[in-house]
Amino acid sequence: MTVNVPNANNITRAVLANGVTVLVHENPHTQSVVLSGIMRGGAIHETPAQNGLASMTAAALMRGTQRRDFDTIHSTLEDIGADLGVGSGTHHVSFGGKALAEDLPVLVDLLNDVLRYPAFPERQVERLRGERLTWLKYQEQDTRRQAARAFRENLYPQHHPYHYSPRGTLATIPELAVDDLRDFHARHYGPDGLTIAVVGAVEAGQVVDQISAALGDWHNPRQEPIPQMPTVPAPQAIRRVTVPVPGKTQSDIMLGVVGPSRLDPDYQAASLANSVLGQFGMMGRIGEVVREKSGMAYYAYSRLEGGLGPGSWFVTAGVHPDNIERTVELCVDEIRRIGLELIDEIDLADNQSYYVKRLPLQLESNEGLCSTILTMEMYGLGFDYILRYREDIEALTREELRAAVQHYWNPDAYVLTIAGSTPN
Repeated sequence: MTVNVPNANNITRAVLANGVTVLVHENPHTQSVVLSGIMRGGAIHETPAQNGLASMTAAALMRGTQRRDFDTIHSTLEDIGADLGVGSGTHHVSFGGKALAEDLPVLVDLLNDVLRYPAFPERQVERLRGERLTWLKYQEQDTRRQAARAFRENLYPQHHPYHYSPRGTLATIPELAVDDLRDFHARHYGPDGLTIAVVGAVEAGQVVDQISAALGDWHNPRQEPIPQMPTVPAPQAIRRVTVPVPGKTQSDIMLGVVGPSRLDPDYQAASLANSVLGQFGMMGRIGEVVREKSGMAYYAYSRLEGGLGPGSWFVTAGVHPDNIERTVELCVDEIRRIGLELIDEIDLADNQSYYVKRLPLQLESNEGLCSTILTMEMYGLGFDYILRYREDIEALTREELRAAVQHYWNPDAYVLTIAGSTPN
């Protein structure tokens, strides 16, 4: 890797007096600058009755502020060829933007405005509500999303934030008033937990000064702490749920368990095992056995969702209704096999090589650099993470991968959801 790879020697990290963390990596080889960050205000702070409130609040920030209306915000961005967006997930509000390096002060000023001084104009909120409801109605006919919804709701108990979609439901979105958005913003948005990463043709000291001038005086004594994530019991038996979707000729299935968080020590071993199971090449063993050899599915793969909390580890496939049972059987067989048998040494080496060699490709753009730096900060990976990445990945053993599979997977106890048509 080149000497410009982000590391402790070339990442400037500054913590402002109010707690805002600023990360800057100078990349003079481009004319652009990328800004991205996270802050409190995710769905973990909302109640089930107000499901979707965090997402609606974040989406409304760019719809108008106390100083700029919707048109002014977007014409300001268009005038300099820049972009800026804000969204919300379960844990965080995330934001990001891109501009020419010389226009970073404009981007920072806009970011400060939308994060701190949103107006929540009623007309724009209603438009946003209509868009959200249309999207949710569309999702009712999407068999893949219906399988995912049922899977989430049956894997995580009702008291857990992961039980709910951050985007809300057809029942909750209509009940959210503009005052609810204003109150949520007042209680959860603030400098505590706010991290901003900047990469591009900039000088680190100047960036820190610009962000400090814009956000350094932000204080919110009402800002609430992050709630503690409740534990999730592992499935004790096979829990099978069917969601009929009339008029569909395909069914989508998901079967899985609770996996590791990104913070767990066996996360990388689980991630590499998942690559072997259902990602590498033509979607790993799952893709080879279920789709290529047996012709049972239109698509088939596995996924590990490790984040700040215990995300799911699942296998999913799109199938003809008559192939549901055989597809499930084949998937479970592969899960059982990877938990019992050591992975072939060649398979391990191939997947390790894939992991090691794809990382430099992710670092070719300012966006990739910025995302990686933010990830290192968010998960406490250390700024030497990239420098030791190859060594860490190549040190993983077949025994460690098998142990990770055994830790999380029980092929006789999982959640299985099926959405779509029923067998003939």
